[in-house]
Amino acid sequence: MTKASWLDARQERAWRALQFMQMRLTAHLARDLAAESGLAYQDYVVLVALTDEPEGRLRLFELAEKIGWERSRLSHHVSRMADRGLVTKEKCTSDGRGSFVAVTPLGKKEIEAAAPGHAESVRRLFIDSLTPEQLDAMGDAAQIVLERLSQFDPLPPEQRDDKGSAN
Repeated sequence: MTKASWLDARQERAWRALQFMQMRLTAHLARDLAAESGLAYQDYVVLVALTDEPEGRLRLFELAEKIGWERSRLSHHVSRMADRGLVTKEKCTSDGRGSFVAVTPLGKKEIEAAAPGHAESVRRLFIDSLTPEQLDAMGDAAQIVLERLSQFDPLPPEQRDDKGSAN
């Protein structure tokens, strides 16, 4: 068994502060979003990822990777969103095993209505708390960690099907 390499006080402070900030910030943003729109925070995350795409759609596995969710969790959530008319599931014509998730006109309308209030909440709860230098440092640190995390992805996207297995 490997001996644990415990965090020192500085490392533990940074790690725990990040964890608790993320949890509390997400909870506040979710409450604000629910109060101002018909979207759950998870709906918003999915819709942002889809509307960032020129065609408004992604393969299910690509969407899961983009937002950092397990495919089974995403599949269940997408089904609930499809039942509400926010997204559709489409067969992939080039790969019979795969499917796309696409934003619907209703989904676009809902995110466009929710986005200004959400942006205001992000500004009030996060952006306005930090100096420009702190924002730059936060962005730099987050990008470094995201790049590191990508090294641990099991296979590159072009080698996976929608179930995450090798082609």
